[in-house]
Amino acid sequence: MKNPKICVIGAGSAVFMRNIVGDALLRPEFKNCALALHDIDAARLSEAEKIARKTASDCGANPDILAAVDRRRALDGADFVVTMFQVGGYAPATVADFEIPAKYGLRQTIGDTAGVGGIMRALRTVPVLLDIAADMRELCPRALMLQHVNPMASACMAMRRLAPDIRVVGLCHSVRNTIGELARDLGEDPADIRYRCAGINHMAFFDPLTLVKNGREEDLHPRLRELAKTRKYGRNADGCANHARYDAFMRLGFFVTESSEHFAEYVPWHIKPHRPELIEKYDIPLDEYPRRCRKQTAEWRAQMRALAGEGKAAVAPSGEYAAEVMAAAVSGRPTEFYGNVPNCGGLITNLPRRACVETLCVADANGVSPQKTGEIPPQLAALMQTNINSQILTVEALAAGRRDHVHHAALLDPLTAATLPPDEIADMVEELLAAHAEWIPPLK
Repeated sequence: MKNPKICVIGAGSAVFMRNIVGDALLRPEFKNCALALHDIDAARLSEAEKIARKTASDCGANPDILAAVDRRRALDGADFVVTMFQVGGYAPATVADFEIPAKYGLRQTIGDTAGVGGIMRALRTVPVLLDIAADMRELCPRALMLQHVNPMASACMAMRRLAPDIRVVGLCHSVRNTIGELARDLGEDPADIRYRCAGINHMAFFDPLTLVKNGREEDLHPRLRELAKTRKYGRNADGCANHARYDAFMRLGFFVTESSEHFAEYVPWHIKPHRPELIEKYDIPLDEYPRRCRKQTAEWRAQMRALAGEGKAAVAPSGEYAAEVMAAAVSGRPTEFYGNVPNCGGLITNLPRRACVETLCVADANGVSPQKTGEIPPQLAALMQTNINSQILTVEALAAGRRDHVHHAALLDPLTAATLPPDEIADMVEELLAAHAEWIPPLK
């Protein structure tokens, strides 16, 4: 592939864009690539272009950079399409996702993957992904979509169901980041830890998890159990406590990916309005995502000045998978990574074939090849199924245009069901649908 073209959809997410673009431009395969940036916000796109050009200079690369509000122009001839957008933005969409449920007594932490926040984000995100797919079908039919938009599992499941001809893999850093955190807690080098991981996005589990050091191999589970008993482990990169998932590790026997603040809203155990002591015990940061959004908004201008500033700046690898996958496709040199892909081939045998699963994949010149895991421990499959149920119903609501399936998805969400009675869930869903009517297709 000569001078590949990378198209970034949602480039106004400038910090994340710089991570992905910087990772690519550090690699020889992309030193002279074509880089097309697209965003519907012209001002943010202009900032993103400045940052991309500065990043290219810092990397010693010479890409042909195009910034286009016209999405079709950006997509034309692309080899890779990287998605990183948020439909409706923080305000008003995400604000509604948190404020409306809170009126009914339903509290969330992140609200972008599961629960009513995840359902609503899927309903407004998938139609845009399908529009992009329609453009890709015409302008770059063989391109590989590297999908970073949440809710990851529902979005990738919908793409498989409604745009099966488009090549898509969902990418998330939770597996790699979790290994980094566990290595820190254990006082070890992440490079010495060997593992396999499988499940669904943000709810995948490590098995095995071993340390290979000085010619010896050690199962790390006993050491993690000691950390869990004493709570002698650190907070995550966002400063949040890790109590919920260490507790889940002790009860389920395996360690889960993603953070405790995420995990706490995927299960019915930690966030209970009538049991506030649980919030304190597990140190659950309610409304954490809005807090992060407000912080990022307040710091936006300073961040942009820093990223596009004078003088050469070091560009360090971000830890995201996208550039590794793209480089493998261009060079033909295989690389392993964890991707979100359809379970249609029975990659995880005791999860539904309609599910989107997160599992080991290999990227090379032929594209992405998911690796079969087989059967996972039954308690883990059962826990994942509680989230998969809601994901399937959310996709069905979009596929069939059925309003009742949105209600079904909310009724079967673990945290929602543990918090509210059916009548209040119904009223909340209708209020959310009204608030998001601008972005959600008609539902009967």
